[in-house]
Amino acid sequence: MKFNITELEERFLLLANPDNAKGAEAYMKNQFKFYGIYTTERRKISNDYIKEVGIQTAKELDKTVKALWKMPYREYQYVGQELIAFHKKHWTEAIIELAEFCIVNKSWWDTVDNIASMILGPYFQLHPHQIIPITSKWNNSNNFWLQRSSIMFQKSYKQKTDTVLLAKYILNCNTSKEFFIQKAIGWALREYSKTDAEWVTAFVSNHQLAPLSKREALRLIS
Repeated sequence: MKFNITELEERFLLLANPDNAKGAEAYMKNQFKFYGIYTTERRKISNDYIKEVGIQTAKELDKTVKALWKMPYREYQYVGQELIAFHKKHWTEAIIELAEFCIVNKSWWDTVDNIASMILGPYFQLHPHQIIPITSKWNNSNNFWLQRSSIMFQKSYKQKTDTVLLAKYILNCNTSKEFFIQKAIGWALREYSKTDAEWVTAFVSNHQLAPLSKREALRLIS
């Protein structure tokens, strides 16, 4: 039995909630259509289906995720990123190309940030030699979602955070007027402040950050 989007669609339609959909669409600035299924319910449907059918090869994973990314309802993109995260057994070095595809297509903070947490962080721990080639390319790109990803991929690394690299990527984007970059800088620093508040305090004191970035960076530091 292979992954069939029509089968998944039938299950989603049973729980579609137009009222919830309106609220979700407004929250996402009306960029995407939603079925309006609560996250816990949607995950149960998709996780059960993923376990039923499985994905047998890296090629099938790539094809299925890209097909899900073409679907008009946002819930399908959530399933796509979870498919990648669930099938780590198919993660070759090349899976980062699929992750990048998901970052730059139908981009918004909901998918981009989940990809950073569920895929990028674990991927670069498995393939540390890929960190510099991939993330430096992203950090120097003209796509601010890729830049955001280069700043955010370490947010769960705690003591394993490469602070030299984090500082470099932040400072390279430090003059950006883009809200999502300023927010990413603050968020990455705030997360690391849970591990080393002194480092974050010193970094903020020694560098000119956007007010939003600074405020977010110091939010947990009294």
